[in-house]
Amino acid sequence: MVDTFSIESGLLIREFDEDRDVKVVGKLERNCEIETKKGVSIFTNMMDDPLSRIRFYPLHVMLVAELLESKELVGVVRGCIKSMRTPSESLLKIGCILGLRVSPTHRRKGVGLKLVNSVEEWMLRNGAEYAFLATEKNNNASINLFTNKCKYMSLSSLVIFVHPIISFPAKHISKDIKIEKVNMDQAISLYRRTLRAKELYPLDMDSILKEKLSLGTWVSYYKDEGCRLNLQRMVESEDIITNEITSSWIIFSIWNTYEAYKLQLKKSQTTLRLLHTTLNHARDKIFPCLRMSVSESLCTPFGFLFLYGLHGEGENLGELMESIWRFTSRLGESLKDCRVVITELGFGDPLVNHVPQTASMSCFDDIWYTKRISSHGDEKDDELLMKRQIGNVFVDPRDF
Repeated sequence: MVDTFSIESGLLIREFDEDRDVKVVGKLERNCEIETKKGVSIFTNMMDDPLSRIRFYPLHVMLVAELLESKELVGVVRGCIKSMRTPSESLLKIGCILGLRVSPTHRRKGVGLKLVNSVEEWMLRNGAEYAFLATEKNNNASINLFTNKCKYMSLSSLVIFVHPIISFPAKHISKDIKIEKVNMDQAISLYRRTLRAKELYPLDMDSILKEKLSLGTWVSYYKDEGCRLNLQRMVESEDIITNEITSSWIIFSIWNTYEAYKLQLKKSQTTLRLLHTTLNHARDKIFPCLRMSVSESLCTPFGFLFLYGLHGEGENLGELMESIWRFTSRLGESLKDCRVVITELGFGDPLVNHVPQTASMSCFDDIWYTKRISSHGDEKDDELLMKRQIGNVFVDPRDF
């Protein structure tokens, strides 16, 4: 049964129906216009599964806006709910708004607002205390909708780093550095400790690590600092490193998008091309950062690797971060049709200043917004989420 969320002014907001809406939603999202200066279009292949970006969450929904008279679909939005933890050990249920799209011919008519209000109502009914979303810093239309009309407040500023795999400078990883893969139990134990340094992080990190799109977890460290991983002791006592002198190390995990969706570039016949996307907001970042000619090789679908769960300790992190990017780029070269490595870090993350700044590295500003939707809650949580910017956050690869 398909639930109806609202009927107003000839517009029906209802739940997505997999039996009849798949092709229509695909067409709607292809009609979301983006102009490219180089006469090139980029679109995503969701493998005929518009829900692929939210299936990772037990609680998720996809809503469509349908004109009552013509039955035309003119808008779509996705939502999910996840449990988050704060440094004070508070547990929060946060609803995430993903993939809001409105047909170009029906914009500025309140369709987007009705979709947002409806997905917020769904979140509230399912126990969410706050709603959350991310958008580009220069996306004035989205910022106006969410801040002026929907009363969202800025939560955090982040930086997205994007680097094409084939243009990373050819250089071996230093022999002084070791990158060691850890098993699942070790990874969960490591993150149980390191996530406490974040101001906001998911409660189900073990579920993220166990997803088939997560390729594994590694630790990068210097061999000659007298540092060694004591993995067995770490699992038993949550100690991570035993050392004779001060050591530097970084933990990281890698997420492979290719299994969930693919990107594709095509030469355009006109200046304005249509962009098909159900990505949250990454799609606008990737194309400018490829810095490649649009060859036949790029006219086939390709994916990217996402670095997540980055956490470092010690004073000598720069070379370790460079080794991680090189390692991930090499891994990407071994994967079919992988073209780009991406990560996203909060402005207060200590590692943000250690990302290698090569000529091909591109950076983009991202903003997270939040809003309290429940009348029940702790003032301490409001102090964290509503009254100040938070700088060191965990970026969930499922949301990117």
